[in-house]
Amino acid sequence: MGASLLAAVYGLVSAVSWGGGDFCGGLATRRAPVLWVLLIGQLCGLGLLVTLALAFGEPWLPWEAIILASASGVFGSVGLTMLYAALSAGRAALVAPVSAVLAATVPVVVAAYTDGLPGPLRLFGFGLALVGIWLVAQSEEAGGGRKLAGVPQALFAGIGFGVFFVLIDRTGDFATFWPLAVARAVPVPVTLGLLLLRGQLRPLPRAALPVATLSGALDVGGNVFFLLASEAGGLAIAAVLSSLYPASTVVLSRFVLDETMTRVQVLGLLTVLVAIVLIVV
Repeated sequence: MGASLLAAVYGLVSAVSWGGGDFCGGLATRRAPVLWVLLIGQLCGLGLLVTLALAFGEPWLPWEAIILASASGVFGSVGLTMLYAALSAGRAALVAPVSAVLAATVPVVVAAYTDGLPGPLRLFGFGLALVGIWLVAQSEEAGGGRKLAGVPQALFAGIGFGVFFVLIDRTGDFATFWPLAVARAVPVPVTLGLLLLRGQLRPLPRAALPVATLSGALDVGGNVFFLLASEAGGLAIAAVLSSLYPASTVVLSRFVLDETMTRVQVLGLLTVLVAIVLIVV
C-alpha cells in the first residue's frame, strides 16, 4: 500500500473515530453536565494512552517532546473551550464548519511553508475537502438575529485545533502514545477546577458514564490515527482528512438518531469523496 493511500486510510479512520467521539459526547451531555462529560473523557483517554504506552514499551519523552505535547494540550483545550462557547452563543450550522475548516487550513499552511506546496491535483483536492467539510456540517437551523454570533469564538476554536495538529505532529518523531498522554493530562486539572467552581462536582448519572467513557476512547483513537496518518503521508494530508470528522457525526446522527440529512449535507459527503480520491492519487 502506497504512503498516500495508507495516510488516507489512517486519516479517514481518525475522522470516523473523532466524529464518533463527538457524537457520543453529545449524547452524554444530554444526561450530564458538559464539564463532567469532558472530565470522564479526559480521564478515560489518559488511562488508555498510558496503558498503550506501557504495553508497547515506549520510552519516556525528552523535555523537548514534553514541552511540545503540553503546548498542544493547552491549544487543544482552548480550542474545545472556544468551540463550546461558540456553540452556546451562535448557530451550530455556522460555528461547526468554521472551526473545522480553519482547523484543517492551519496545518496545510504550515506544511506548505515547511515542506513546499503539493502538486496541483492534490492541492485542488485539499480545497475541495475544505468545501466538503463546510457543506457537510450545515443544517437547516434558522439564523434569526444571531447570524454571526459565535463566529469569533469559532475562529479561535479552529486556530486552537489547527495549532494542536501542528504541535502534536512534531512529537511523532519521539513516540506515539506518551505525547498524547501528556497532552491529555494538561486539561484535567483545569476541568476539575471548573467543576469545583461551578459546584457541579457530584456523582455522575450512571446512564451517562458508558457513553462518556466511549467518547474518551474514540477521541484517543482519533488522536492516534492522526499521528499515524501524519507519519505516513505528511501533516497536510493527515489534517485535512482527519478534519472530515463532522461527516461521521452527521452520518451517525442519521442512522442512530434518525435525524434527516439535508441535500446540502449529501452534496458535502459526495464532495468529500471526490476530494479523497484527488488527495490519494
